[in-house]
Amino acid sequence: MKFAIVSDTHDNMANFNKVIDFLNVQKIDRMLHCGDICNQDTIEEAEKNFKGEIIFVRGNGDFNLKDVPDTMEVDLGNKKVAFIHYPDLAKKLAESGKYDLVFYGHTHRPWEERILVSPKPNGEGGGNCRLVNPGEVAGQRFKPTFAIYDTETDKLELKILEKMQD
Repeated sequence: MKFAIVSDTHDNMANFNKVIDFLNVQKIDRMLHCGDICNQDTIEEAEKNFKGEIIFVRGNGDFNLKDVPDTMEVDLGNKKVAFIHYPDLAKKLAESGKYDLVFYGHTHRPWEERILVSPKPNGEGGGNCRLVNPGEVAGQRFKPTFAIYDTETDKLELKILEKMQD
């Protein structure tokens, strides 16, 4: 199963629609949005255009989106996934040992690291968690990017909007 991870749209529907069009063509029907959507109109237009499900969490730029949760947990393709807007809180989620993948936004900068998780005293758990920022869709500070993760191959791919075919 493949799904997309986006963040920091900041109401840039031109860029967000490019992402959505790409995902629709690729038949990727799940998107996790790591916050800073900014406006209810952006949510409504994205949901109208995307041929799948978008799950949103709230960021610091989403003060009018009270119904959007701060954090989400989902199971996707046998992977336990959490996503949130803030990097420090994302790191704590990754260190908890409860997740295979944790996604976040806020910094606008694509980033990936593996967080080592210590086993519990009873020997359960341990291993590592991938902590990932897909960058920003808005293109405010860096080139617009998003990520695609494949649960079957464990492959994470960063997509740069300007390098994608129209």
